[in-house]
Amino acid sequence: MPLLEIRDMTVGYGRIEALHGISLSVEDGELVTLIGANGAGKTTTMRAISGIRPLTSGSIIFDGQDITRMKAHLRVVAGIVQAPEGRGVFPGMTVQENLDMGHYARKFESKTAYQETLDQVFERFPRLGERRSQVGGTLSGGEQQMVAIGRALMARPRVLLLDEPSMGLAPMVIQSIFKIITEINKTGTTILLVEQNAQQALSRSSRAYILETGEVVKTGPGPELLADPAIKEAYLGVA
Repeated sequence: MPLLEIRDMTVGYGRIEALHGISLSVEDGELVTLIGANGAGKTTTMRAISGIRPLTSGSIIFDGQDITRMKAHLRVVAGIVQAPEGRGVFPGMTVQENLDMGHYARKFESKTAYQETLDQVFERFPRLGERRSQVGGTLSGGEQQMVAIGRALMARPRVLLLDEPSMGLAPMVIQSIFKIITEINKTGTTILLVEQNAQQALSRSSRAYILETGEVVKTGPGPELLADPAIKEAYLGVA
């Protein structure tokens, strides 16, 4: 049984239907990528999974439980945690305070468990440890992305939703961010990744789904799709 499964999901904005009955699954421990052009429905998919956007029809199954109508904050407690598109860093709060916001859903845990999680985040992102007292709005784009991912990790996700983590970053920073994403996955965290950088995403993915105008048009192992001439032409600019 998949850890996360989307069944015939339809999502709309008023009279406009953004997703037309898509289905996808993520197995425990996988890194699965959603690839698609702007307007394909990638972010809508993530918002629906995280509970921010209601479904018109279809269902979302997490760890064998139907969570289609579960409130967004309860999904975080259950283990579905998103680092959103645009990072969503609180600009007037320090790095430490931003990370603490991610731990809010685990506030029932002991101080020891909190400190262990925080230590793991700083071990993963040493720069955040150096800047823990710096306000988020003064960080570079790459550092803000580290905060966004670190904040999500503070909630101890079973499934980490990453929406366009490379957006607006310099090439060297993108390489670093994807290396960290791969490491997080290898330590056992399941990841569903939305990304326009097809080269980086597909080369690292267990499987991938290609989304076009609200429909899944192709799926397969990441490296296999990366070698597909049609994918190369559409997403890598290679004919």
